[in-house]
Amino acid sequence: MIITVTNQKGGIGKTTTAQNLGYGLAQRGYKVLLIDLDAQSNLTLATNSNQAYKNSYDLMTKKAAATECIQPLTTNLDIIAGSLDLATLDIELNMLGKEYRLKEALDPIKNDYQFIVIDTPPSLNIITVNSLTAADRVLIPCQADIFSLDAVRQLHNKTIAIVKRYTNSNLKIDGLLLTRYNDRNILTREITEKFNELATELNTKLYKARIREAIAIKESQTTRRDIFTYAKNSKVANDYKAFIDEFIKGVE
Repeated sequence: MIITVTNQKGGIGKTTTAQNLGYGLAQRGYKVLLIDLDAQSNLTLATNSNQAYKNSYDLMTKKAAATECIQPLTTNLDIIAGSLDLATLDIELNMLGKEYRLKEALDPIKNDYQFIVIDTPPSLNIITVNSLTAADRVLIPCQADIFSLDAVRQLHNKTIAIVKRYTNSNLKIDGLLLTRYNDRNILTREITEKFNELATELNTKLYKARIREAIAIKESQTTRRDIFTYAKNSKVANDYKAFIDEFIKGVE
């Protein structure tokens, strides 16, 4: 199964969610591939990946096959690293069928993994379209604020709905995941109800798990470790474990 983690709004824990979803699934025995499609390459940095390997830019421009780009992270977890060169793809990919580049590149190796988790840039560009065209499901992390609510609606109306119409009719929204969450705020609880309503409107679900704001997340990224390795008993690690429990039940 290919899962694209996306949101056009930055700073909402998209890369953190992709990283910890990948590591969490791998620790439960699933074979997982992470793909960094963001030119900022935060997922690549957070996982301490080797920059000497071919990367997702090489993959998207057909300069390397997927097997040449894959590097191991743990026993069950591999990654295709990101590159600053990804920022030029909107200009470089201008030929017919450009939306299918990633799908075609992953076809030879997708059956080698139970899950492929794709981290995308915080923008609605050709990379995001490629990742949605290649995906079975899209996971949308979001903060409990009115701006994120609007961003999710725009993501659906301007991108996901169009991709479903023209390049991937089988694409499904896996769910909305609230991150950097503070349940002590009354406004947050009111916005959460609006996200529940939006999830129903989009024919998907709002995950019951909430990912709380925590300094342990930033610390784990600084040390280039996943949250389960860095602080396995922390509240935020338990939040991600609860999310992964829900995720697995939803795909089995």
